[in-house]
Amino acid sequence: MGGAERSARKRRQQQQQQGKNVVAQARGTAGMSGKRVGLIVGVVVVVIAVVVGGVLWTNASKNETVGETIPVAQPAESKYPEKREGVVVETGDPDAPVTIDVYADFLCPACGSFYERFGEQIQKKVNDGSLLVRTHPVPMLVEASDPPGYSLDAANASLLAADEGKFTEFHDSLFQNQPAEGGRGYSDDQLIRLGSDLDIDTQAFIEGIRNGKYEDELKSEFNKTASNPDLMQEGPRGKGFSTPTVTHQGEIVQLTDNWLDQLTSGNS
Repeated sequence: MGGAERSARKRRQQQQQQGKNVVAQARGTAGMSGKRVGLIVGVVVVVIAVVVGGVLWTNASKNETVGETIPVAQPAESKYPEKREGVVVETGDPDAPVTIDVYADFLCPACGSFYERFGEQIQKKVNDGSLLVRTHPVPMLVEASDPPGYSLDAANASLLAADEGKFTEFHDSLFQNQPAEGGRGYSDDQLIRLGSDLDIDTQAFIEGIRNGKYEDELKSEFNKTASNPDLMQEGPRGKGFSTPTVTHQGEIVQLTDNWLDQLTSGNS
């Protein structure tokens, strides 16, 4: 075999090998493409499932108060009458040595935690005559329910309950069964039903909830409260009013573990 013939044969072998390589590469690419497509489809399906599941869970959570009866809190035992003055409710002995003002919103999660943590302690101090509590229902989170307005509706209803001498039970029932911020609050019918379960069945209470008897007064007072420099504290977004806020003799109380004992023992 001459040199020219050997060179030609070598070229043919190289061309054949290149052809095999191209075919193998194409097959590999096709296989990988199929795997990638399958993987992408799988990921998309999982994402859709997560999104749909999240939407369903969110809707269910948001509307969990629909049709629910608000459980009644255990009645607070106190020998002292309740007294409403404007949009403030006083509970305890008028001659108690210590008076605190509590500013709270019925939709505020931090306020719910405050009452869960300190509510029983506060009530004990009220019962033994060492503490007078002035509660300010604050409609700060009016836009934070869906539909908006529960914060104001609850504050209004609590004042109406105070007119019937049932403020503490009504107040505690709402906080112990607090709706989620951003979700649906309780409707007028549900608030009226809670009143009924607390033996409030007057027409004044029912109509007061329906027509928002104290709403204008609550909104006006809140505007004054939120702009009061003495009630402002430093927060994540700068200085401003927030809930819960507790004051004693015009000074904001720092809510440490033993703040209440310090006040009532004269160590404040």
